[in-house]
Amino acid sequence: DPNEDTEWNDILRHFGILPPKEKKQDETEEMVLHSQKEAEGKMNLEELKEAEDDFDEADRKAIEMYRQQRLQEWKRLQRMQKYGELREISGEQYVKEVTNAPEDVWVIIHLYRSSIPMCLLVNEHLSLLARKFPEVKFLKAIVNSCIQNYYDRCLPTILVYKTGEIKGRFIGTAECGGIYLKVEELEWKLAEVGAIETDLEENPQKSIMNIMTLAVQNISAHEDTNTKSSDVMKPRIT
Repeated sequence: DPNEDTEWNDILRHFGILPPKEKKQDETEEMVLHSQKEAEGKMNLEELKEAEDDFDEADRKAIEMYRQQRLQEWKRLQRMQKYGELREISGEQYVKEVTNAPEDVWVIIHLYRSSIPMCLLVNEHLSLLARKFPEVKFLKAIVNSCIQNYYDRCLPTILVYKTGEIKGRFIGTAECGGIYLKVEELEWKLAEVGAIETDLEENPQKSIMNIMTLAVQNISAHEDTNTKSSDVMKPRIT
């Protein structure tokens, strides 16, 4: 608990890994009592500064690595306050929200029409992924507000941006994964272009393909067996 008053947390605050603990007025009395206990046996800041000189290179590297990890966590939390949902934008907002997005932010935008069932399915999946990957900006826009006279056969269209450039694109039902698309399959596709860091260990479609391959092999083997059985049952003509 970063708010707990422990010797370890004091060390982390000293090195800037944890922010200074905020004191509330209703905690004043408790803090005074706690300070008295600390004075009896815990290391004070002056002793901490003296102990810093005794840290070897390995200690400093470990502290620096931990500090970097905490910084990354703080950045992730800050982004969670900005993203974490699939937001609707208009064509007028495209440049600001997509092309001019911060350089360190991946942007995934879905161009859709609500009259196309596959587009609605993709929106459902992207909403789930937006909550799972809050550091990524997930957007959707009605295609007519961005591109006039866009062909329905090209929908859904998913575009992946980084630093104002397109890093990946999925155009049409087939490229997006088909009408039976699962959220894990879409997650894998986005991970392949680098937009998200998935915890999936392998392509979900791989297992489906393996099942289909085994089914075809079983059918073929069954047909071969039937053929051989039929040949055995045929009367020999002499």
